[in-house]
Amino acid sequence: MTIYSEQHHEIMRSMKRFIDDEVNPHVEEWEKAGIFPARELFRKMGKLGFLGVNKPVEYGGLGLDYSYATAVAEALGHIACGGVPMAVGVQTDMATPALARFGSDELKREFLAPAIAGEMVACLGVSEVGAGSDVAMIRTTARKDGDDYVINGGKMWTTNGTQADFMCLLANTGDGPVHQSKSLMIMPMAARGVTVARKLDKMGMWSSDTAQIFIEDVRIPQRYRIGAEGQGFVYQMLQFQEERLWAGASLLLSLERAIEETIDYTRQRKVFGQPVLDNQVVHFRLAELKTEIELLRSLLYRAVETYVGGGDVTQWASMVKLKAGRLIREVADSCLQYYGGMGFMNETPISRLYRDGRLASIGGGADEIMLGIIAKHMGTLPGRRAASGREAAE
Repeated sequence: MTIYSEQHHEIMRSMKRFIDDEVNPHVEEWEKAGIFPARELFRKMGKLGFLGVNKPVEYGGLGLDYSYATAVAEALGHIACGGVPMAVGVQTDMATPALARFGSDELKREFLAPAIAGEMVACLGVSEVGAGSDVAMIRTTARKDGDDYVINGGKMWTTNGTQADFMCLLANTGDGPVHQSKSLMIMPMAARGVTVARKLDKMGMWSSDTAQIFIEDVRIPQRYRIGAEGQGFVYQMLQFQEERLWAGASLLLSLERAIEETIDYTRQRKVFGQPVLDNQVVHFRLAELKTEIELLRSLLYRAVETYVGGGDVTQWASMVKLKAGRLIREVADSCLQYYGGMGFMNETPISRLYRDGRLASIGGGADEIMLGIIAKHMGTLPGRRAASGREAAE
């Protein structure tokens, strides 16, 4: 199954050429530095239209459907690390979809247009120290004061957090039911009271800067709110759908590359006088993993096709995210084993995939959250009927 036309493939080829010229030659340097120059890279991407493929043309986007954004996400897997693609994905599919869909014209011209152009770096402010997977339990507040909101709280595990110009922030704006008391809003990172408390030291995704953010009496105009007050939780759940589809797409080429590189390595590596690849247990296992990758691709394309057609993909996006997270762990672990001692060396690409890929089962909704959403749709949870898309998201 494919959802791609020649136009999709041309966009992917263009993205891969850009990656070969502007990204992969610098990956080792950025990994060692623990950060990459987001503003510089995003400006280059913005000029080529890569940051607004499915965003409205009136704000600088290409106005194409989400299948083209999927093609770009898939091509990002050509990058030789996980951190840079993730940072790009935050800009395109995690921190700006709700702004593009529900934001006012004024707000989109002030923040969405420069994000599409690569002139502003975006980050997403949802997770907190005590509320990661349990989004409903965030504690950050935004209280009205005249024409402003005054925000207090903090955000954790914020990708692009040390370089971002604005945050798409989820905060409590009321005291009612937890799913109806939150709003999404744009918070400029240069606002007084915003502090980047620390750059986090992570197991993987080294080239992506991740921050803990403190927010104390930060004042922003109410016009910076995205859409209706109290609808932020729903907007964020909808935003999560694109994030989860993006996650599946962005891992496909990394998974395929791991298999191909392992074949090449095990063909050269000899044990007991024969190539490791000649062992049936090895080439059968690689064949099995390749089959799993193609199954993930088919599920992703089916979900994207439905999404483009206006259908509810809450369950399928959750399945894509679940399968992608588990499969990259399985592929990285299996392939690393066939490298032997070299697989344990940081200089070997498979070890980077092993480190970077582990996040896929945690970020954007842990595996257990995905299973819960899927189960709700199946009607298998005790006392629960099958839920609609919005109810399942909640």
